[in-house]
Amino acid sequence: MPPAKVIFPVGLDSAGLRVANIIRLMNNAIKPTIGFKQKQISIILQNQTTIANGYVGLAPFRSEFYLTPEQNSFDIGSLWWPEQLAIHEFRHVQQYNNFNVGFSHTLKVLFGEGGQALANDVAIPNWFFEGDAVFNETHVSEQGRGRLPLFLAGFRALWADDRDYSFMKIRNGSLLDYTPDWYPLGYMLVSYGRNKYGDDFWKNVTQDAAAYKGVFYPLDKAIKRYSGVDFDQFRNDSYNHFKEVFKDDKSTQKSLINKRQHFIADREFPAYVNDTTMIYMRSAYDHIPVFVMKTGSHEKNIAVRSVSIDTYFTYHDGKIVYTAYRPDLRWNYRDYSELMILDVNTGKEHRITKNTKYFSPDFSPDGKTIVTVKEGTDGRCDIHLLDAETGKLISIVPNKENLFYTYPKFYGNNHLIAAVRTRKGKMSLDMIDIKTGSNKYLLPFSYQPIAFTHVKNDTVYFSATSGIDDRLFALSLKTNRLYKLTNYNVNGSIGNYEPAISRNKFAWVGLTALGYQVNEAEKKDLQWQAVEPGQARGSLPDFGISALKRDTSTDLLANVKNDSLPITKYKKSHHLFNFHSLIPNFNDPNYTLSLEGENVLNTLQSELSFTYNRDEGYKQFGFDAVYGALFPYISAGADYTIDRRNYYKGSNVYWNETDLHGGLQLPLNLSYGKNITGLQVGSDLYYTQSVFQQPFAAMFANQSYAYSNDYINFSNNIQQAKQNIFPRWGQTIALDYKSAISGISAEQFLANGSFYFPGININDNLVINLAHQQKNKNSVIDFSNDFPFSRGYTAENLYDMNKAGVNYNFPIAYPDAGFANAFYLQRIRGNAFYDYTYATDFFTGGNQFKGTFRSAGAEVYFDSMLFNEGAVSFGFRYSYLIDRDTFGGNGRNRFEIIVPVTVF
Repeated sequence: MPPAKVIFPVGLDSAGLRVANIIRLMNNAIKPTIGFKQKQISIILQNQTTIANGYVGLAPFRSEFYLTPEQNSFDIGSLWWPEQLAIHEFRHVQQYNNFNVGFSHTLKVLFGEGGQALANDVAIPNWFFEGDAVFNETHVSEQGRGRLPLFLAGFRALWADDRDYSFMKIRNGSLLDYTPDWYPLGYMLVSYGRNKYGDDFWKNVTQDAAAYKGVFYPLDKAIKRYSGVDFDQFRNDSYNHFKEVFKDDKSTQKSLINKRQHFIADREFPAYVNDTTMIYMRSAYDHIPVFVMKTGSHEKNIAVRSVSIDTYFTYHDGKIVYTAYRPDLRWNYRDYSELMILDVNTGKEHRITKNTKYFSPDFSPDGKTIVTVKEGTDGRCDIHLLDAETGKLISIVPNKENLFYTYPKFYGNNHLIAAVRTRKGKMSLDMIDIKTGSNKYLLPFSYQPIAFTHVKNDTVYFSATSGIDDRLFALSLKTNRLYKLTNYNVNGSIGNYEPAISRNKFAWVGLTALGYQVNEAEKKDLQWQAVEPGQARGSLPDFGISALKRDTSTDLLANVKNDSLPITKYKKSHHLFNFHSLIPNFNDPNYTLSLEGENVLNTLQSELSFTYNRDEGYKQFGFDAVYGALFPYISAGADYTIDRRNYYKGSNVYWNETDLHGGLQLPLNLSYGKNITGLQVGSDLYYTQSVFQQPFAAMFANQSYAYSNDYINFSNNIQQAKQNIFPRWGQTIALDYKSAISGISAEQFLANGSFYFPGININDNLVINLAHQQKNKNSVIDFSNDFPFSRGYTAENLYDMNKAGVNYNFPIAYPDAGFANAFYLQRIRGNAFYDYTYATDFFTGGNQFKGTFRSAGAEVYFDSMLFNEGAVSFGFRYSYLIDRDTFGGNGRNRFEIIVPVTVF
């Protein structure tokens, strides 16, 4: 049996075959360094998305490759994207196959794949999963992120500024300070371990860790067992290896940054208006991305950027063009990258293309035409020329050599300059004839990435990898002379990107401990060194990791042949009920244990469940399924409930229920521009049979009835910055109407809405909650109660209830502290609240009950990370009851613990 089954859309045979051939050859070659267990996985190629990504996961065990590459070759590299995904993601497949041992295997037996996922996540950190996969992609190819300077630039920026953050802060991130993520951290640790202790080091370590040998901190103990040093020493040795590589580089020049200064903002893609004014993107932890105009030292906001997957834009004569992200109205695996034009003077923008996959747009010299890259669902890459006013397609530049274009720029009226990739992943600068598509390659091809082209007069400026740095270059298009900027890594910044030129000024961007910052210099002060193109274009660095070249799987990718493999039509009905995990789900008042299933194509989700409801005390056994391959979701299920309860004329009545249900839902994604908007409209039909328990069977006849549940859920909010507790503007509205169709007279209507407003400070939120619920009068059998009653009170399902709640959320502190690699506290936040509920009902004798339930209090939340892996928020609530708790206990002071709602 082959190690993977590759599932792909019609027309992507070449990508599917290439992925399958790579995995077929690579699988056995790299097994010795992770383990020999093997279980076949299904890999689905998705070609309708715009976000370059991929994953391998358990529960269910499957992988998806999102096939649209990104433009920035410094970020992930320039290899053909299906190849890059295959050599990275399949390593995760081998990891999961071989981590099913010991206690991890025990949890899999008890809880299915979800149990193994939980055990693996606790025992083996995400830095190993990704660091090992990055090592693999670097090992079996001539590129890989382990050879790209930008990949390690974050740590270099911290080291250049002498920022010695704790390991837990690096692992878990910070809401105050810039920290690199777990990918470069993992690569440094994994590559150093293989380099120092041998290629089977991590196989031995992870086998023991996944089996929980030593029980607590199994990975740390396994590292000590096989290396002879504790984890702290191992980590420091790893850091020191890479610090030694960079010690003689100019990046070791110390910056003048105040060591107490926290992250300021990322400032990217500078564009000159004139010598004294520039425009750039600014993205801060407390503010969503915004276009900024800077004159002197003064910054002025132009406009918030619409939701985007990158920060690239270009400027010309008062106009900005950039791409905005928009999801499809219905299909989650389809989204778009559309062109937006922003008027700098008015701050107003409009969309000029719709349902497109455009990237890296730029204006022509006269501003009337836009050049942009179209990445097609068929895997092709083309350059389109569009009318700058209407977005209408003018022409398509022929792509005779099947190149992948990045950052095209106009050179005069007849040519374009672009950084191009071949199918093998090598890059060059290309001068392209707009009419014929003919190519004139300006540099030798190499695996060294090139990006951020900028044409000024007869010179093209660009960034390219050179040794252990990404440097700035200038190429004369008249003389073909190449120059390298010797002013680099200035002001403690690492890397040299996104050049911009005015009449007398030159600007570029580098990464610092405070984020990406713009460096600026007088053009006359720049020092350009002439270099031969052949010298500038060579091999990539290995940063002292000789293990990349020492076994037979080195550069294996170059030896993969495109063999013909059998292709068959994949049946969409294959293994529809794919039960994979037993999942506890605690969402007060419901406590559920469910056996969950999902097929490989994610078109059918199914669930067998048991639920205990704390409010009513009932027990429910159920089956539910949702089929999502059609425009409406189709749902169906059955439930059997024991001990339903209702408050009727002063006492509780108990009965058992059997429910059959089915329904339709339209899940619409209306997101566009700056707003993230969703609308779900649905209707379910239920048939319920109620059998009263003793002694109530003598008082009430058993009933069978049918009812409908019609609902509308609407949400809308702007983007949310990293420190924002909630979006500064937003609304969520839920309308639910349940009505009996036959058998009984019963109905219930619930309207519940929350409205988010800015608070006094940038990260504060005022949240107002309004709710109304009404049911029919004196009904024996009621629908379930989802009314958000005033906090602190015991809730009952009454005839008519109305609520207004006011919440003021605010951050208290950002501790960035933890202990024992088990608990890390990122933020403490508070919420002051006031709830008002007014309710009416009827006593046995028919008299009306009226009640006011007011409470005020405070909540404190702790936004934390457990075991450096899972984000958890928990807290405490104090409620002071202004009115009597009619249906509950005595006393006015109530204390509650607010705990996470899920375990897996």
